[in-house]
Amino acid sequence: MKAVLVLEDGTAFEGSQFGAAGETAGEVIFNTSMTGYQEILTDPSYKGQIVTMTYPLIGNYGTNAVDVESGMPQAEGLVVRELSGIASNFRATETLDEYLRRHGVVGIQGVDTRALTRRLRLVGAMNGVISSADLDVRSLVDKVKKVPRMEGTDYVKVVTAKEVRHWSEDIYEELELDRTQIPAPHYRVAAVDYGMKRNIARLLVHHGFEVTLVPATATAREISELRPQGIFLSNGPGDPAALGYAIETIRELLSKYPIFGICLGHQLMGSALGGRTFKLKFGHHGANQPVQDIETHKVSITSQNHGFAVDAATLDESQVAVTEINLNDRTVEGFRHRALPLFSVQYHPEASPGPHDTRGHFATFRKLVAESR
Repeated sequence: MKAVLVLEDGTAFEGSQFGAAGETAGEVIFNTSMTGYQEILTDPSYKGQIVTMTYPLIGNYGTNAVDVESGMPQAEGLVVRELSGIASNFRATETLDEYLRRHGVVGIQGVDTRALTRRLRLVGAMNGVISSADLDVRSLVDKVKKVPRMEGTDYVKVVTAKEVRHWSEDIYEELELDRTQIPAPHYRVAAVDYGMKRNIARLLVHHGFEVTLVPATATAREISELRPQGIFLSNGPGDPAALGYAIETIRELLSKYPIFGICLGHQLMGSALGGRTFKLKFGHHGANQPVQDIETHKVSITSQNHGFAVDAATLDESQVAVTEINLNDRTVEGFRHRALPLFSVQYHPEASPGPHDTRGHFATFRKLVAESR
């Protein structure tokens, strides 16, 4: 079935529909990962976005019940150059086409993703619509102009946990691997769920934490009543500046607990410390972003997914030290507080998908909690 992708500037890309038939809209972004499409689709950080995969062949290893980062696909749609008709992997239970159709996610294939990516890099991330129902470009441009912009929109309340719950699954459980090296749980951590990936929770357990997932709307008092020994701030979708309630909660917790933030949690902690955030032209989405440690000069290859960044110039240098920068655009990739046990990173040390270069941050957090007792 014929389908079309139309950007808000009127640029149109024809292709064919896969996954669910119909229409979907959101901010169109590109991801440069070669693999990991199932983890990407189910990452709540992609809520409100249509994902374009730059690698030309997608779907060749199918999908399964293990490689998911939430209970369902969170991305609004998927754009690929060529969809594999074969799921060639012993772990696969269904094809990508079947998976998206089952979950009602609209996809389009046959698109010149190189041209689309160049357009997004030139103009910046834009809203767009994929449709197999309405193929009239003018009609679709009118529709896309009514789509809410990422700036100022709170997507966190859509994807956050609805209630407090405990998490016990570790990274080896579903793969049935040896668990003998996992530290015994000693430290209680409240993980604030802004759209938290499952592999983050697994790695917290793997590093010896008793993990309690907390809704993003929880107050500082409600979190403190759980008697945590550390606070974790998760990844999530959208604009951190739209989350005043989360920033205020973090501000009340800063001086009380060791805190570790990732991605949106990093941006929210920066905001709680008095900094400001800004929208990137086309964001960082992929598993090959180079990040340099300012002190050691060591470079790590990281997995990233974010459209906003902390403005280094707005951080109080007497209190906050920037620890890492992105080598592509020099944006802030990490910081720590000079006096309090607080640190955060913009990238995803838990990967899924991506390299494991920076997984050691979970051990650093454990050490910070242990020393703060």
